[in-house]
Amino acid sequence: MALLAEHLLKPLPADKQIETGPFLEAVSHLPPFFDCLGSPVFTPIKADISGNITKIKAVYNTDPAKFRTLQNILEVFLQSICDGERDESHPNLIRVNATKAYEMALKKYHGWIVQKIFQAALYAAPYKSDFLKALSKGQNVTEEECLEKVRLFLVNYTATIDVIYEMYTKMNADLNYKV
Repeated sequence: MALLAEHLLKPLPADKQIETGPFLEAVSHLPPFFDCLGSPVFTPIKADISGNITKIKAVYNTDPAKFRTLQNILEVFLQSICDGERDESHPNLIRVNATKAYEMALKKYHGWIVQKIFQAALYAAPYKSDFLKALSKGQNVTEEECLEKVRLFLVNYTATIDVIYEMYTKMNADLNYKV
């Protein structure tokens, strides 16, 4: 779990204004998370997230003072694992968790072809035990210790993402097209 715990998002201030610089610094360490899934089939997802971070950084860097203050699949996926959700027939597979996260956060933005690509990618998902070992970066920790660190990560991450979604809603900035 060291991968996520090394770069925690800052707690939100009372005014819920997300400082862009520290936010970008923290989320720029999220793309390697997809390497923990152990398959190159997740490379397009990693590239998409990296590209989004790069785009936001480019805007921020044009005027850091102006853009001083400011996604969800990761949150739902990790929370689902922490909550113990699983396929009872195959308890060490994380397909149930990944599917839940995808359906809640991204499916509505994807057309039939991209949805089928995601379904195929699920078969490359690692076992839960291998995924947690990858998150722990080789440290000898128990599953429960790793999950506790995931829960710690989710505290500020969830609050931050909630504020971003609130902002999108207020600005009517939600995307209404599919890829």
